[in-house]
Amino acid sequence: MRVLHVFKWYYCDSKGGTEKAIQQLVASSGREGVKSSVLCIAGDGCGEPLRPFSFSATSGKGEQGENICRCAPTLSFDSIVLSARMCYEFARLARNHDLIHYHFPFPQQDMMHLLIRPRCPSLVTYHSDIVRQRFLSIMYTPMMNAFLARVDAVVASSENYLASSPVLQRFRKKTVVIPYGLDEKAYPDPSLKTQRLWRDKVGEDFFLFIGALRYYKGLEILLQAAAMTTRKFVIAGSGFLEKELRLKAREQRLDNVHFVGQVSEEDKVALFKLCRAVVFPSHLRSEAFGIALLEGAMFGKPLISAEIGTGTSYINRNGHTGLVVPANDPQALSDAVERLATDRELSERLGRNARARYQELFTAERYGKSYTALYERLMHSQKGKKVPGP
Repeated sequence: MRVLHVFKWYYCDSKGGTEKAIQQLVASSGREGVKSSVLCIAGDGCGEPLRPFSFSATSGKGEQGENICRCAPTLSFDSIVLSARMCYEFARLARNHDLIHYHFPFPQQDMMHLLIRPRCPSLVTYHSDIVRQRFLSIMYTPMMNAFLARVDAVVASSENYLASSPVLQRFRKKTVVIPYGLDEKAYPDPSLKTQRLWRDKVGEDFFLFIGALRYYKGLEILLQAAAMTTRKFVIAGSGFLEKELRLKAREQRLDNVHFVGQVSEEDKVALFKLCRAVVFPSHLRSEAFGIALLEGAMFGKPLISAEIGTGTSYINRNGHTGLVVPANDPQALSDAVERLATDRELSERLGRNARARYQELFTAERYGKSYTALYERLMHSQKGKKVPGP
């Protein structure tokens, strides 16, 4: 079975959660016999476009052996990016694949699907509602609805997000839930030297945030919470807000907050091993799931997250795998940090439960098998026939 994945970025260019989820799916479904290709726009760093207004495309092999077709952007504004070359590549690649797997939101793919009308079955993983660009969303909604109506199946990453998304509720009959999964074997075991270097640099028993430094991550709330406690925080990652956040931390003299920038996979694992808990203060629905939160559970760490009605509260069950606090509440976040810092027995129990929940629901094997089964149902269904849930 040959599957074409379509999204604006891929993990070779942007280290966001959606890109990580696609990478993990390509690898895990590959072990089930699925051969994947990825069509994306070439980027640099956290989604910053390369060479605007050029029309070249590059193809190559990714880390997992998948075929990657990267198209240069033609136009980029805010978080929206378009590529004229991608339209040509999509029409070409669609003819050579058995199924197309779209990843939402990415308005260009909606347009390509409606105009080019590929003959093979198609599905879309609905990673997130459109939250920030509300004005553009009003103009885009008719095309989005037409696109979602025409694909053969829609996938939500959690029951929480399905229940709370007005868009998904409109397509409830064709929507199935498949949570993301991670392959812990794909994560390197950090050397003793690496762990020692990080212990010397940031210590241990700190509260760890890992992720892209974006507007919906709630990092300003984290800084406010850090000002209310002496507990140590480590912020790993890069993004558009990094300079602004570092400046605010300096201005507020937050000596207990350490920015370490983008880290390698080995360094990331070392930080997970050294931390007391993972803190995930995302406060907007743009945070539909939380891959870094799931990574924390995989490494057996207690979790602190905010209630925003999305998959973060599917990963983190309050009082079972960690603590869930109200969104936009620095005091509640600070109180949760203090509670885990002072109660080691509670912290260890929540960490064990988080690890057990990962093993039950979020493994790469479960992820790959679930999507492969859906692919097979779509392949064997008649065109346009509604596909039942798993």
